[in-house]
Amino acid sequence: MILSTTPQIEGRIIREYKGVVTGETIIGANMFKDLFAGIRDIVGGRAGAYEKVLAEAKDTSMQEMMQRAQALGANAIVGIDIDYETVGANGSMLMVATSGTAVVI
Repeated sequence: MILSTTPQIEGRIIREYKGVVTGETIIGANMFKDLFAGIRDIVGGRAGAYEKVLAEAKDTSMQEMMQRAQALGANAIVGIDIDYETVGANGSMLMVATSGTAVVI
């Protein structure tokens, strides 16, 4: 499956538009990750625990979107948008939502 944030794929003609596809993932960041991320923020550096959770959520959301596109008979997704939000009490959960247009090229 070809994935692109652009509305078209250079050198390829979109033959058919299958529709909008989405993927959503909500992942909780546990208390220990929060604690270590807070310490890391105080002493400087990157919050590796959060980065790992964020990457996992994005990958899961993208996979879900690709599965939905394949179910429609698409072989590419264009115009992909990825949104990140915190949800839940005190922002304790991370939501990643992806969307794009499933197409046949």
